[in-house]
Amino acid sequence: MFKDKVAVVTGGANGIGKCICQEFEKAGARVCVIDIAENPYFVGDVGCKADLDRFAEKIAADYGHVDYLINNAKPAMKGIDNCSFEEFEQALRVGVTGPFYLTQKLLPLFNRGGAVVNISSSRDRMSQPNTESYSAAKGGIAALTHAMAVSLGPKLRVNAVAPGWIDTQYTEYSGADADQHPVGRVGNPQDIAQLVLFLCSEKAGFITGQNICVDGGMTSQMIYHDDLGWKLEK
Repeated sequence: MFKDKVAVVTGGANGIGKCICQEFEKAGARVCVIDIAENPYFVGDVGCKADLDRFAEKIAADYGHVDYLINNAKPAMKGIDNCSFEEFEQALRVGVTGPFYLTQKLLPLFNRGGAVVNISSSRDRMSQPNTESYSAAKGGIAALTHAMAVSLGPKLRVNAVAPGWIDTQYTEYSGADADQHPVGRVGNPQDIAQLVLFLCSEKAGFITGQNICVDGGMTSQMIYHDDLGWKLEK
């Protein structure tokens, strides 16, 4: 299905992004990664315009076209208790401005029928204390998703995936950690990667502008004191 297609993945050196890259490669795609961590394709900062310009130029020179863009790079999680102006601004550059600009830069290279998948988070609708920079960035990319879907259709489809608790080390949990999920387990990167590839495929040809929450049902389950092994601590 993806043989000789070109998939661009930001933040693809580790975790969910690495799993997405591996699944595209298994399916025959050529993958272009940008990450601040070492990787075989391009080391750069998604929050830096100059890095994105060089990255886009390299893709154009290497392949001449793009089929899929996965905006996955992770913004920093800092809270209102300790987040500086500069740190908050950088989180938005990585989480919102970078994905917008990279999509814009790659637009001339996209084949018709391509797809953009933005990685949002269940934190675009719920929060823990002191997570403002990350939550704001994820809320921003969720809104950016439906805006771009309207602007870029019918040439491109644009969707988002909002992961819940995903353990990138594939740890198996039991007790309250697992039980708070209606599916009975914590998620892993494959749960996200498989949906990303589906959304890029022709099977998802009538899906655009959506933000699909993949959280094992966690955001649907209300948990009070003494439910499913959880205790209120004061």
